[in-house]
Amino acid sequence: MKALIGKLHGDLIFDRRTRVLAEALAGLLPRDATVLDVGCGDGTIAGLCRAIRPDIHIEGIDVLVRANTIIPVRPFDGTTLPFPDRSWDVVTFIDVLHHTEDPSQLLREAARVARQAVIIKDHRSENRFDHLTLALMDWIGNAPHGVALPYNYQSSKQWSTLFDDARLSVDTASTDVPLYVFPLNMVFGRKLHVLTRLRPDGAGA
Repeated sequence: MKALIGKLHGDLIFDRRTRVLAEALAGLLPRDATVLDVGCGDGTIAGLCRAIRPDIHIEGIDVLVRANTIIPVRPFDGTTLPFPDRSWDVVTFIDVLHHTEDPSQLLREAARVARQAVIIKDHRSENRFDHLTLALMDWIGNAPHGVALPYNYQSSKQWSTLFDDARLSVDTASTDVPLYVFPLNMVFGRKLHVLTRLRPDGAGA
């Protein structure tokens, strides 16, 4: 059953999702940026982004490093980014933070490590229906791969609190992230997906 779900997800969603996210991410990165992709998986999105923006240098870290990755990936403990302060231009989290029990810890770490920006693609859950929809999406996309599923979605207000606590200021934010074709977008779109670029306190100073 999980294998069938995984195949359907790949055929109907995965290719479009990775392309749309790579294009969106590429448009938010500074010129010649060094980019750390946290929770990058096999690096598919990062690799596509690098193809669009060959001026950037991008590497990844993940709790579980896969045997074959598209970008260089090193392991980390899931809580502490193993780099000095201000050692990367940009830190990215692409659909990662809702898989953590404590997103605030990683956000504080990203604010510490990033010189110019922290970019987050994640979800916004304002009510029970949003939560159930996101949980279904998560299960379909990740259960076949054994990914942890705490379903830790945040509301707009909760995101704002997390950003304030990490001393991150919103630069740009958009819910126009067209991951799904019609009619899937009517259920799984609905402004549930948010792409946000934030400035660490003191960036550019």
